Amino acid sequence: MDTVGAFEAKTHLSDLLDGVERGERFTITRHGKPVAKLMPADDGRDTARIKAAIEGLIEFSSRHTLDVGWKELRDAGRKW
Repeated sequence: MDTVGAFEAKTHLSDLLDGVERGERFTITRHGKPVAKLMPADDGRDTARIKAAIEGLIEFSSRHTLDVGWKELRDAGRKW
């Protein structure tokens, strides 16, 4: 997320809005302190796609296993 001063934001608002349309996000500051965020009105989350991905992961995990217990994984991680 880019940071933009208030004066620059006012001067270049049209350019910033073009960036927001492309999905960019900006933090607007006043005297170096964040005061606002400029981001797309629609956060771009496709809830149907997210739900489908979660369901796919659940189905995948029901068919595949690691054939090791969580304690073995924990202990292997501690060796590093």
